[in-house]
Amino acid sequence: MATILAYTSPAIGHLFPMTPLVLELQARGHDVHLRTIASRVDLMRDLGLRTEAVDPAIHEVIHPDWEASNPKQALEVAISTFCERGAIDGPDFQRALDEVSPDTVLVDINAWGALNVAEAWGGPWTVFSPYTPPISSAGTPPFGPGLLPKAGPLGRLRDAVVRPLVIGAAEKTMTPRINALRADHGLAPVHSADEYFRRAPLTLVTTSEPFAYHHADWGDRIRMIGALPWDPPAERPPWLDDIDRPIVLVTTSSEYQADEALVRATLEGLRDEPFEVVATMPAGIQGLGTLPANARVLDFVPHRHVLDRTVVAVTHGGMGATQKALARGIPVCVVPFGRDQLEVAARTVHADAGTRVPAKRLTPERLRDAVREAATKLDGAARVAAGYAAAGGAPAGADAMEALLTPARR
Repeated sequence: MATILAYTSPAIGHLFPMTPLVLELQARGHDVHLRTIASRVDLMRDLGLRTEAVDPAIHEVIHPDWEASNPKQALEVAISTFCERGAIDGPDFQRALDEVSPDTVLVDINAWGALNVAEAWGGPWTVFSPYTPPISSAGTPPFGPGLLPKAGPLGRLRDAVVRPLVIGAAEKTMTPRINALRADHGLAPVHSADEYFRRAPLTLVTTSEPFAYHHADWGDRIRMIGALPWDPPAERPPWLDDIDRPIVLVTTSSEYQADEALVRATLEGLRDEPFEVVATMPAGIQGLGTLPANARVLDFVPHRHVLDRTVVAVTHGGMGATQKALARGIPVCVVPFGRDQLEVAARTVHADAGTRVPAKRLTPERLRDAVREAATKLDGAARVAAGYAAAGGAPAGADAMEALLTPARR
């Protein structure tokens, strides 16, 4: 059996999808050590994982992407944030390596400093991506704007024109800063985001077709293993027994991005509809005023119990929340505010598993109509759920990681 070190970025939206994988590795007898956000250390220890907190200075680097006015600017903000955090998470991960002396490591795709350290370390390393990574693929639109695939010469022309405007411009910010971090560890410079995100011997991506686009040219080193939905152990909330109508679940980001407008629009748009609205706002409840009679707002509740009664999930487009509903065959209405969320919304529409409403066009009326339409997308949601199951989930990811190990260390 192997000693495994897992390292996450400071967001429960990255920790929770990784949890089924590290628990699977633990169940197979591996000695799993985890470094994650301080607020979830005790939770992970209760699951039997050897867990310590990441450097608290990482938490202090805020990701202010709500200030961006367009996808290009949002990518530039993300790059700046991850590079600033990388200057901290790299040394932090190195300390963990020295303490644990692992046989293999699992590193969050957003921990850029830790990725460099893992590569320089020289042992077998795996990247964990809880969202579709920004790696190019033939026939796939450039990552960021949330464009739908478009076949034929016109589609290829569109993608060729848009890619340098979005990705190319962001890479001018990214590559010098990434290469400065890489130079600290004696690593050769990279020349593009593609080159950087393809360097790992193995990348595990928590999605699969038909929600994901087809990526025939990604190769065996990048593997889609399906959604990994997970919630902390918790009793079923007793207030669920008081609800006698179908639920619309609303989710907002666990890392603040000014998406409270989504909750306000849903509460107003569905106040006279035959639903109970349950909204979660883990980044803080604010600016809602008096709630309608058919609404309940909480900072956090494990979603699995609520999803038992949910007919449509209204999401901010976070990959975890969106796929958690789709994995149950529940259609979604996605209102993307930034980050990878425009891409999640596009894939929802492409898979015919729900609807999307642009955040800039969000009104209670548009939200209400989109929820009604999403409720008709059960067949598409069921196809997505079947695709996730077929991809293999955490056992498939654990198999792939074990294949990197030498026979003597398995």
